[in-house]
Amino acid sequence: MAPAKVNLFLHILGCRPDGYHELQTVFQLLDYGDTLTFGNRSDQHICIEPEIKGVRYQDNLIFKAAAALQAHTSSDRGVNIMLDKRLPMGGGLGGGSSNAATTLLALNQLWEVDLPVEELCSIGLNIGADVPVFIQGRSAWADGIGENLSPINLPERWFLIVKPGCHVSTADIFSCEELTRGTPAITVATFFEQGGQNDCEFTVSRRYPEVKKALTWLNRYSAAKLTGTGACIFTSFDTEARAKAVSQEVPSQWECFVAKGINYSPCKVEVSKYRHQNKIS
Repeated sequence: MAPAKVNLFLHILGCRPDGYHELQTVFQLLDYGDTLTFGNRSDQHICIEPEIKGVRYQDNLIFKAAAALQAHTSSDRGVNIMLDKRLPMGGGLGGGSSNAATTLLALNQLWEVDLPVEELCSIGLNIGADVPVFIQGRSAWADGIGENLSPINLPERWFLIVKPGCHVSTADIFSCEELTRGTPAITVATFFEQGGQNDCEFTVSRRYPEVKKALTWLNRYSAAKLTGTGACIFTSFDTEARAKAVSQEVPSQWECFVAKGINYSPCKVEVSKYRHQNKIS
């Protein structure tokens, strides 16, 4: 499984000369996501089924990850990849990045190229800023453009994620003039004591009324936040029962799901099992 993530906060510290933004955030992994299945081919083709509607084949981050690893290692191997997609696109849940990371991790073993994690992260960063956190497979504190990662142990919580009926363009939000870009840096200790906000939330809410409406509704039950640049919003609860009870109240025009926050990626566990089994055999 390629796990989803939520950003427990997202501070934008400034904008770099290269156009990227300096960030601080905490990535919370979830026990919910897409599922990818990999099988060897007798040729060099990268075959992904089913294709994602509205996404050019070459723009699929799964394809980009496989092609990048193939080129980086001069591999003559191909792969069949089956995708069971559950995460909404454009939701800020990291679905595409997680799928790319899962592809790199899986093919690193399947193609027997055995690159170290650091090298996989370098390849992944060229695909997307969030890919390395999924390769490392830990909930993490992140800064820089999101590539400087430090594992963090987060308390057990149950998350209700709501997807309003709209798609938010990350590029559009980060190019907005009114976006906050000068939030002071905080420490990990400050985050645990006081939390933090999502600096994109004000801009997204102004431009996407459906997101604002969903935030207002969810705030009736518990403090709601935007994840990434959205459009998904979330809140958390102490128990699964409470999260599921509120999920039953979500208006029918919005998608939603309940997931447990986890500190370790199930994908990394599965890759470790594969490596162990193949070494034994």
